[in-house]
Amino acid sequence: MESRYKTVAERSSDEYIIKKSRFIGYVCPAKTQEEALAFIAEISKKHWDATHNVYAYILRDGGVKRFSDDGEPQGTAGIPVLDVIEKSGVTDCAVVVTRYFGGIMLGAGGLVRAYSHSASIALQAGGIITRALCAKLKVTCDYYFYGKLSSLVPESGGVIEDTLFEDNVTLLFRLPLELLDSFNAKLVDVSNGRYSAEKYDECYADI
Repeated sequence: MESRYKTVAERSSDEYIIKKSRFIGYVCPAKTQEEALAFIAEISKKHWDATHNVYAYILRDGGVKRFSDDGEPQGTAGIPVLDVIEKSGVTDCAVVVTRYFGGIMLGAGGLVRAYSHSASIALQAGGIITRALCAKLKVTCDYYFYGKLSSLVPESGGVIEDTLFEDNVTLLFRLPLELLDSFNAKLVDVSNGRYSAEKYDECYADI
């Protein structure tokens, strides 16, 4: 299992016009083919009157890569969109580029550039983020040590998710898996061996 990957933060879109043709780039996070295809169908339905609704998507699960030229000359639309996604390093992501033809032919090279640019501005609009495989951890300590612990977690690259105040304090937090050993070493050191982190789950999370 890979320790980190890049994807888009949210659904978004951007558009531009070249030689009277209007290109609208849409992007959406998608973890499954069902999610990707539902997004593509939604945009295609929204723009049922468009000349073309070109798409491409890449999924981590199974290394799936799909694209469609949707009637544009072969190799001028879907492949350039897919290429932009691949070169950006993004996965679990679907992009749809809607085109309203403006009456002026762009030529093969012009189409490639237009679809590539549309995919690129869509990704930028969606915001490229890195997600890392994180350990979900908890540490129960006394109130005296709580102040040190609540500072140590963010200093070490962790994110506090919850704090339970009872007879003692239990801190629930996540930390990129690759930082776990160094965090535990620091924790043992600053607590003189009194405390260590207990891992209870794993998840992918933004870092």
